[in-house]
Amino acid sequence: MAERFDEDALHAVGVRIDAEHPEGIIFDPHQPQLRVTDLSAVRGDGIFETMLAVQGHVRKFSAHLERLQRSAAITDIAIPPHASWRAAVELGLEEFRTRGGLPDELAVRITASRGVDGEPASDDPAYSGTYWALLTPVSEKVKKSRGRPISVTLLDRGYDSTASERAPWLLLGAKTLSYAVNMAALRWAVAHGHDDVIFTTSDGYVLEGPVSSILLGHRTSDGQVQLMTPSAEAGILPGTTQATIFRAAEQAGWKTSAGPVTIADLHAAQFLWLTGSVKLVSPIGRIDDHEVAVDAELTSALLEFLTQSG
Repeated sequence: MAERFDEDALHAVGVRIDAEHPEGIIFDPHQPQLRVTDLSAVRGDGIFETMLAVQGHVRKFSAHLERLQRSAAITDIAIPPHASWRAAVELGLEEFRTRGGLPDELAVRITASRGVDGEPASDDPAYSGTYWALLTPVSEKVKKSRGRPISVTLLDRGYDSTASERAPWLLLGAKTLSYAVNMAALRWAVAHGHDDVIFTTSDGYVLEGPVSSILLGHRTSDGQVQLMTPSAEAGILPGTTQATIFRAAEQAGWKTSAGPVTIADLHAAQFLWLTGSVKLVSPIGRIDDHEVAVDAELTSALLEFLTQSG
């Protein structure tokens, strides 16, 4: 891996972590880096997290590292300590500062691969795989999409609500690199006139979006706001953005809850949103042929909760 690269190519920064460089070393993400035998490329055998950095501050860094650790435990993939990931990301941010200025927003993706089968990268188990961070400026298209109403379609994920408990080898609840199904679902949605997807189980329970969590909202006649999200026990990825919103909402006096959510509950919800670390909050205005009310005030409040929480 190259240690430096041309300034003109600085629309992304890569940082590798290994036993020799536990605090990271810069590489050119526009040049070949992985061995073709790396299991991340061969089998999608790896895990990742994507975070948002605003003015050089990575939001919810600890929560993302904890979720990466959770995914590592589920998949039995060894990963470097949290300090290595933090140092590597900071090195990437400093590279932007040094070479022309830090963008106001960056998508920060940290990835851990099991590495090459039978050839550990190091005798140190914490660095036996392949690890890197990729920092990319957030596009104007993504920024402008925040808070705008979207249309979603419901798609069957192909298993029932007991699959997580019955079949732990499915790795439900881990954020793995195996995103082919998620991307296929998004392509299906776009091809059929929608912006995004909500996955459901074969027995009628709501899960999550391909790259997002789901919030159901209700405003009572006296102005009390209630938020609900499907529980992680359903085999979904615990949402860091959803958790941040819930903490801020509770401080603001809103009521929050997590539990089983059926398709009927979804259709009965007064308001709905998809949330994610980079796109933040998207109100849902339509589910297939079902219209959903959009409350601009509540959507602005959710976005403000994320800003307040840093």
